[in-house]
Amino acid sequence: MNVLFNNERLLRLISNLHTLTGIWANIFDVNGKDIQIIGSQNPFCQRINATPEGHARCEACDAAAVKKCSSLRGINVYRCHAGICEVVLPIAESGIPIAYLVFGQLLDDSPIDKQWEVTRSTLDWYKGDMEALHDSFLSMNQYTREEIEAYAELLEALTSYIQLEGIIHSAEYTDVQRLEMYLDQHYMEPLSLKKISSDLHMGTTKLCALAKRLSGGSTLTHVIAERRINAAKKLLIRSDAPVSAVAEEVGFSDYNYFTKIFKSLTGLTPSAYRKKNRSGDGQ
Repeated sequence: MNVLFNNERLLRLISNLHTLTGIWANIFDVNGKDIQIIGSQNPFCQRINATPEGHARCEACDAAAVKKCSSLRGINVYRCHAGICEVVLPIAESGIPIAYLVFGQLLDDSPIDKQWEVTRSTLDWYKGDMEALHDSFLSMNQYTREEIEAYAELLEALTSYIQLEGIIHSAEYTDVQRLEMYLDQHYMEPLSLKKISSDLHMGTTKLCALAKRLSGGSTLTHVIAERRINAAKKLLIRSDAPVSAVAEEVGFSDYNYFTKIFKSLTGLTPSAYRKKNRSGDGQ
């Protein structure tokens, strides 16, 4: 996805947030990569990131946090690999995340010694000055869970502002591409013509016409079913999950209906498809 960032305006917003609240914030791309509009971190995170292994662990943690946020379709509140509190919020365009607003590098209001014990248990790899790291940990601000959640709710409104103002936006896509990306992101969810029309801000007649262009003449219902069945085929081969669990994971709440659609598109029942493809007979 080609996403454009207005770094000047983002830097001003992020800097203003820190000036007003003292809370660190940043912008990540869809893969959890820092887009590097700011360079400052709190002293604890600076010490962790100063080591190659610490930097690699931070990058892996950021990527995992963004992935979890995407699967949640909303705010992800978590402790990072080093035990401190962080929050990730999606910045979405037509229901599709195009970037993430992150804040954190803080502690909750539980006993700080207990929080340090958790952090210390994650730092077997750290070869730096542990006493200095401990001191920088103790210097971090603490907030109640309610305060963290309240700030997250305010910044959720900011993500809408960022998108609406075009401060972060995707390059122009055709309506067919927008529909295709939307279905790739949401096929496993309960979908209706009305919901998709609302999420993509387009009329139902236009939406049906786009589905025909996307598929070469099929209905939107058929396009969604194909995506779900293709995902189910992969799960049936790669996992040992019950067929009913596979059906639910790809968006079918009715097992019998899933079996019917699966057979109509593949010529086999889900169980037969799994057996055939796991026995090496081909797809």
